Amino acid sequence: MNIGFIGLGNMGGPMAANLAAAGHKVTGFDTATVELEGLAIAGTAAAAATGADVVITMLPNGAILRAVAEQVLAAMAPGTTLLDCSTVDVDSARAVADMAAQVGIQTVDAPVSGGIGGAAAGTLTFMAGGPTQAFETVKPLFDIMGQKTVHCGDAGAGQAAKICNNMILGVSMIATCEAFALADKLGLDRQKMFDVVSTSSGYSWSMNAYCPAPGVGPTSPADNNYTPGFAAELMLKDLRLSQQAADGADADTPMGALAQQLYTQFVEAEDGLGKDFSAMLPRFENRGRD
Repeated sequence: MNIGFIGLGNMGGPMAANLAAAGHKVTGFDTATVELEGLAIAGTAAAAATGADVVITMLPNGAILRAVAEQVLAAMAPGTTLLDCSTVDVDSARAVADMAAQVGIQTVDAPVSGGIGGAAAGTLTFMAGGPTQAFETVKPLFDIMGQKTVHCGDAGAGQAAKICNNMILGVSMIATCEAFALADKLGLDRQKMFDVVSTSSGYSWSMNAYCPAPGVGPTSPADNNYTPGFAAELMLKDLRLSQQAADGADADTPMGALAQQLYTQFVEAEDGLGKDFSAMLPRFENRGRD
C-alpha cells in the first residue's frame, strides 16, 4: 500500500518504520524535524496524504485530530481509508468519521496499548472502531504493527474501549502502590507481598506485569528510576478522557474520578511530571495518613 503517516513521535515513528520495513511505501509528516529509515518525509500533512491508499494519524488530542483530518481528507481520494491510532475523546473520533463519510472516505479509530516498547517491537494491541469493510482494509497493517487487534464496534468504539481499559489501569495501579506502601509500614517484605498477591485474588497487570516496586517481579520502569514506559501525564490524560466520557454518558465512576484527582495532584502539584505512572509508589511511601 501507499501509506501516509501523520505524527512521527515516540509511538508513531516506530509504527511507521515497521510498515516501511514490511515493504509498504510510507510518506510521513510531523511538525518536528524527523528522519526515519525507509520513510519519505513530506512538508505538510496534506502532501503526505496525497496519493495514499491509507492515511494513519497518531496525534496528541482530539482538537489536533480534527484539525489534521480537515487537511488530509481534502487531499485523499474517495474510497481510501483514514486510520486514526491516537487516543482521543469519543466525540472527536465520531466527528472525524462523519467528516470523512461526507467525502466518501472510510475511517477506523484504533487506539493502541503497549507503549513505546510495543510500538518498536510491533507488538501493540489495537482496539478498533468502524465499519467492517474499513476494518478489513487496514487489518493487514495492524498485523505488522501489533500482535492483537479487536474490532470493538462502530465509529468511536475503539476509543471507548481504550478509555475504559485505562481507567481500570489507573485505578489498579493506585491500589497496587497503596498496598505496597501499607505492606512496608506493616513490616511485610515486598517480595513476600508480591509472591502472595501475584498468585492470589489481588492478581492484576499492575502487580504481575508492571510491578511498581523496584527489584520485585519482572523488570519494569521501577527498576530504571521510574523512567517512563507510560508517563504519569499520559495516564492523567486518559483518566480525564474517561471522566469526560462518563459525564457525557451519565455514568457513575467514583473510582475513576478519584484516580483522576490523585494523578492531577501527582503530575501538577508534586513531582510526577516526566515519571512513569507507577511512580505513585514512592509518593505513597513518603506520605502518612491525612
